[in-house]
Amino acid sequence: QVQLVESGGGLVQPGGSLRLSCAASGFPADYYAIGWFRQAPGKERVGISCISKSGGSTLYADSVKGRFTISRDHAKNTAYLHMNSLKPEDTAVYYCAAIALCDSGSYYYPQVADYWGQGTQVTVSS
Repeated sequence: QVQLVESGGGLVQPGGSLRLSCAASGFPADYYAIGWFRQAPGKERVGISCISKSGGSTLYADSVKGRFTISRDHAKNTAYLHMNSLKPEDTAVYYCAAIALCDSGSYYYPQVADYWGQGTQVTVSS
């Protein structure tokens, strides 16, 4: 049974940092690419970053480029999203997903996800 479990969300002040984790189970560590999505209140869920099956390729949405870093540890079958210089507009529920490919033409769309985690709330506020 495939399972993705996010952790690491919370309340942080503007300019602060958080690290989200996505622990995967039920499939080999290099079987799926991993995408991170977020859904702000009243808005659609959108992809913000992805990492390839091997971990050798990454993509970022313009809104997070230069501030967020995605990584994965195959030994732990876990992916991470390091978030720096957080802004109030980063406030959202963050989801990780198992996706077939980390591709610039598709990672933005939640329809590419095969499996989802339950989500973790990130709130950026003073």
